[in-house]
Amino acid sequence: MTIQALHKTYLEHPSICTDTRKLNKGDIFFALKGDNFNGNEYAEQALKKGASFAVVDEKRFATEKGTIWVENVLESLQKLANFHRHYCNAQIIGLTGSNGKTTTKELIHAVLRTKYRAVATKGNLNNHIGVPLTLLSIKKDTEIAIVEMGANHQKEIEFLSKLAEPDFGYITNFGKAHLEGFGGIDGVIKGKSELYDYLLENDKAVFMNADDPVQRQKLERCIKKYGYSQNDPKFYQIQMGRPDPYISLKVEDTLINSQLIGAYNFTNCCAAMLIGKYFNVPMEKIKEAIESYTPQNNRSQIITKKGHQIILDAYNANPTSMKVALGNFKSMKGKNKVLFLGDMFELGDSAKEEHQHISDLTYNLGFENVFFVGENFYHTQNNFQKFKRFKDLETYLKANTVILNATILIKGSRGMALERILDLI
Repeated sequence: MTIQALHKTYLEHPSICTDTRKLNKGDIFFALKGDNFNGNEYAEQALKKGASFAVVDEKRFATEKGTIWVENVLESLQKLANFHRHYCNAQIIGLTGSNGKTTTKELIHAVLRTKYRAVATKGNLNNHIGVPLTLLSIKKDTEIAIVEMGANHQKEIEFLSKLAEPDFGYITNFGKAHLEGFGGIDGVIKGKSELYDYLLENDKAVFMNADDPVQRQKLERCIKKYGYSQNDPKFYQIQMGRPDPYISLKVEDTLINSQLIGAYNFTNCCAAMLIGKYFNVPMEKIKEAIESYTPQNNRSQIITKKGHQIILDAYNANPTSMKVALGNFKSMKGKNKVLFLGDMFELGDSAKEEHQHISDLTYNLGFENVFFVGENFYHTQNNFQKFKRFKDLETYLKANTVILNATILIKGSRGMALERILDLI
């Protein structure tokens, strides 16, 4: 089947599923393959559960009525998404970076949807499968789509950029994330910059953090660039002194009181404001959108429980995000501060060194009630409480009262699932 014919079928059944456990009646099932599964084997099951069609790439599974055979299911999904991207009229904003992608995406979406019919990547569907699904979520009347792009190797952002063909782009930052796959911080900069490379090559517009020397250098000759800077008090300025841990911002004499913590979220808000202003969203709408946004899914959530004020930041962690989180936690008001820090993944040969750096930073910042969890933190040199496995921490917490009425930071990589601590304190 040609992509044009497949797209016509998609328009008649505009809902895609790649997992039979989440399939709804009428979905088109795409039988993707993985290291440990073959989606073709579930095509018949998908049709019996109510799928309108099942797209397969092995002819022995294309015998049932409703199956569509293609050369490669994944490539067909990606080509279908690119075809649909051109079928629709939405302007696309590509977004990547080492830290803050999802929060920034949600803030931009919150701002733009006050004026436009806008869609954005759901959750973290930002890879070679997630980006096509995001593109296919664009409707004919969608005006703007924010497409998040994630990567842990070179050339991935380049591929996703060619797939989504964004009209605009923004890189949140360049940090020590996925060092193993990118080959160090220089590799991170090179890999993430593939978005800007695409935009420049195709004469598209870029948004930038003008305080970031890497972005300034990368975009020195760019004509279509729009930036923000903390150094311009007429536009962006942190307002300090609130009695709560949340950040406030002043923009053109408009005070915005967010429900976000940490200076790192200041830049995320600035990006949303910059892009909102570019698209002529009124300042009062920008203020309303940012003030109404609350983080979810274990991303810097503020939780009150049993007299504790808890910052749950257990969605992900890398040396850069861990450093700024610790700095922010140090600056926060609050007594009886307690840290639960879990291992940072995908650091390769740098893992031992980077975990020791975070251990040293934790000590130098003066934290005393610290609990490290995971193989890497377990082998750091310090006098903090250390647990090689989560169940060891679980046993300890069930037998001991850590502290009463504490201010607590919980942060670690997704694989550590440190949100489980909430049930133990």
